Amino acid sequence: MTETAPARARAEIDLAALQANVRALRAQAPTAALMAVVKSDAYGHGALPCARAALDAGATWLGTATPEEALALRAAGLSGRIMCWLWTPGGPWRAAVEADLDLGISGLWSLREAVEAARASGRAARVQLKADTGLGRNGCQPADWPELVAEALRAEAEGLVKVTGLWSHFACADEPGHPSVQAQLGCFREMLAYAEGQGVRPEVRHIANSPATLTLPESHFDLVRTGIAVYGVSPGPELGTPADLGLRPVMTLSASLALVKHVPAGHGVSYGHHYVTAGDTTLGLVPVGYADGIPRHASGTGPVLIAGKWRTVAGRVAMDQFAVDLGGDEPPVGERVVLFGPGDHGEPTAEDWAKAAGTIAYEIVTRIGTRVPRVYVNTEQAG
Repeated sequence: MTETAPARARAEIDLAALQANVRALRAQAPTAALMAVVKSDAYGHGALPCARAALDAGATWLGTATPEEALALRAAGLSGRIMCWLWTPGGPWRAAVEADLDLGISGLWSLREAVEAARASGRAARVQLKADTGLGRNGCQPADWPELVAEALRAEAEGLVKVTGLWSHFACADEPGHPSVQAQLGCFREMLAYAEGQGVRPEVRHIANSPATLTLPESHFDLVRTGIAVYGVSPGPELGTPADLGLRPVMTLSASLALVKHVPAGHGVSYGHHYVTAGDTTLGLVPVGYADGIPRHASGTGPVLIAGKWRTVAGRVAMDQFAVDLGGDEPPVGERVVLFGPGDHGEPTAEDWAKAAGTIAYEIVTRIGTRVPRVYVNTEQAG
């Protein structure tokens, strides 16, 4: 959506801010290529518009979790390098090979399915072997690495695959000084050296995520994978605010007041009456709830900006709405309620909502639901 949105709620996506973030991240890793990760609908911001804007700003790779996400980008006409890494048996391997996607490979089963897809399609599969250097999720353990490398090289010799990359992922890069960071880097270098010693010639070697891109230059290698930082959200409170990191939040979430009414002292508000008015007051109704991605865990704590003042969710967040105690103020019905944004006008940020809900800012922006329209702004400045 690029024009207008229903008055109930809208998520404004500032594409010029996204492009400024991409350029700032490229400056942090000037010797490496940059992958813009657009998984989960670009962390809730809209995959296709954000992917196009990121490429225009100098990203040379796109990254997704699932192959379906990557195939959708191809179907929309995006060329260039697209990598996907979250596979399950029986996935769309042949379609991915035929679409020239780079396929993350974490073990023998996935390599073998990629090889079978290559045979069926009559073209080599582009594969990137993932090393588990300590995160303990996807990836090949060091003890199993020699077997995976050997089988990949045999398939490459048969013309069935091309090993385009060697990669891994940090567990604690958002915690500066955590001992696992250097331990993982050391393990990654050892696994790289082994694979290259056996004859693997990758186009790219990569381990750096957003926090490592910002704070750990020795991890940049040939490519950095930037996800949350592209959208102007800090990868972690320990690293600083977005402004500290030279980033600008891309999403502003707002709604329109649906009701303003007077209530007496002692009036319960929302399910369970976890909030009861202390005196005569006014209540405002904000027409978004957990079905829109507003975290129920922020009941009683989530901040909003209404008529120039911070207010707090009064009582429980419901499926479609929540209330705020306006303290006797009477803003008009239809008044804009800003849940979070860059903070330029005193509004809360995604980080403020993360604190209120006891989670991380990644989750706040990613969970905003599909019935909140995305409205793309500053598109004329993007480019």
